[in-house]
Amino acid sequence: MAAEGMIAVTATVLAGSVALLGFGLDSVIEGLASVIIVWRFSGTRTLSETAEARAQKAVAVTFFLLAPYIAYDAISTLASGEKPSTSWLGIGLSVASLIVMPLLGQAKRRLGKVLDSGATSGEGTQNLLCAYLAAAVLVGLLANTLFGLWWLDPVVGLLVAALAVREGMEAWRGEECGC
Repeated sequence: MAAEGMIAVTATVLAGSVALLGFGLDSVIEGLASVIIVWRFSGTRTLSETAEARAQKAVAVTFFLLAPYIAYDAISTLASGEKPSTSWLGIGLSVASLIVMPLLGQAKRRLGKVLDSGATSGEGTQNLLCAYLAAAVLVGLLANTLFGLWWLDPVVGLLVAALAVREGMEAWRGEECGC
């Protein structure tokens, strides 16, 4: 996830893509959620219901961290008409993430059920969100590259922000992702 985030941010700097920025920030947030899960299952917290509840809320907060900045950047980009450049690096990264992240997310969600850990399942949902985001970013990047539909990139960013808020609310309530 760290490599994914660094590549996405590098591609963002090169191309000026709102969707790629959201993708990169999502990778950072996924990493934070992974740290929360490691915290949750270390030391005396292993069997603690209180630690599980705190971890679940903390994972939910990670979803909320992504939305405001991406929404602001997307709206600003739409208002200014700033067009992203073609990003072959971003396209390649999106394809790779679209392949890997669903596998990782489903594995973490299965593990969450085995451990009876909503926090672990929520962290798996983070990975699934990453896969959805990769698909949306790929559509936006290809639409810009092939058809000049520059505005689709920030629109994808807005959709990502909305999805992050929805998933954060579900995680906060302890619900499984409706993915």
